[in-house]
Amino acid sequence: MSKKPKLIIVGAGFGGIALAKRLKNKPVDVLLLDKNNYHTFQPLLYQVATAGLEPGSIAYPIRRILRKFPNIQFRMAEVHAVDTASQKLETSIGALDYDYLVIATGSTNNFFSLQSKSQLLMPLKSVPDAINIRSLLLQNLEHALTMPDRESKQEAINIAIAGGGPTGLELAGALAEMKKYVLPKEFPELDTKRMQIHLFEASDKLLAHMSKESSTASLKYLKSLGVQVKVATKVKDFDGQKVILDNGNEFHTNTLIWTAGVKANPIAGLESTTIVGANRIAVDPYNRVLNYQNIFAIGDVAAFKDANFPNGLPMLAPVAMQQGKHLAQNILTALQGLEMQPFIYNNKGTMATIGRNKAVVDFIKIKFQGTFAWFIWLFVHLMSLVSFRNKLVTLIDWIHNYVSYDRPHDIIIHKFKRKQDES
Repeated sequence: MSKKPKLIIVGAGFGGIALAKRLKNKPVDVLLLDKNNYHTFQPLLYQVATAGLEPGSIAYPIRRILRKFPNIQFRMAEVHAVDTASQKLETSIGALDYDYLVIATGSTNNFFSLQSKSQLLMPLKSVPDAINIRSLLLQNLEHALTMPDRESKQEAINIAIAGGGPTGLELAGALAEMKKYVLPKEFPELDTKRMQIHLFEASDKLLAHMSKESSTASLKYLKSLGVQVKVATKVKDFDGQKVILDNGNEFHTNTLIWTAGVKANPIAGLESTTIVGANRIAVDPYNRVLNYQNIFAIGDVAAFKDANFPNGLPMLAPVAMQQGKHLAQNILTALQGLEMQPFIYNNKGTMATIGRNKAVVDFIKIKFQGTFAWFIWLFVHLMSLVSFRNKLVTLIDWIHNYVSYDRPHDIIIHKFKRKQDES
């Protein structure tokens, strides 16, 4: 019996998991690597950050996903680099050989000119990030109760968000609803009406990659919730106490949540010419890394450019999932000595929610906003969760939130301290 080829997938995000699932019981030995032992449903991180969901609702153990996959193994490890000449991965658990390599390492935060201030910012890319934001918000409210100084108290309860994409809008909407419905009950001694939530977007519109109708509606929804939205306004600096804008204005807060940009997270060892804009890895129509025959990249880390997508396909979960499924079939096709088929992205639309009964949806031929869009958003995200348990727990929490106007998970699991404040 001939030996099965060995395929290593780096990253258990949407693309890596979709690829692994399609290779179940196929004639290839698969090793899936990730620095965490769980898969994260990133579109709902903002709900963990605002105490609407528990972390376990959007995270699921990778080993549980792969329980019935006899040809697929998982190792929790960090990948340091790839040696393409010897076909080895350098990892925290040693060197690993591969016949085929798939890079699905996703994206990381892009702080742009504020990189030197990154320790002061609150990103939202992972479960720990979401827990940190939740802890800081609750700690600030607790501290505000004991602050005699009016300005310090205002600084503690104010919140700034940088970035007018779906994550920034969803976060702003959730925080505004907390301010209106939850905090007056939880903190009756605090004048929460004085809390200000500011959202800053550098471009001239919200939801830059969605329709004008969705952008206009989302702005209206945010304003109706009391969020102060500033478009064409770039965050120039942040010192931990105030946000400094490019127009010279300042906003006093110790909380700046960063959703303003991402860049790809490739692994070291590839030819420098393969790294293109936004730090992404250039791939051909088969998701094969340029200049390599047995290395592929999918999801946010991959950049396939054509006339329709001159900057590469959008960095969205549906793209990664479609690429993972398609690549699985192409790899199996290649193992049979047959010709691979080019990947074609099926754009099914984009959506965002801005609080209760408020959402925007852009399908290819139709666009709509409001309550119906909100129900569509709920259904799509609920069905996209990995397990039945995640779906059930999330649905129960959503129903509880809707009926009671509460946030059931407003607990400080651990006290958050910025690194420069740690002793």
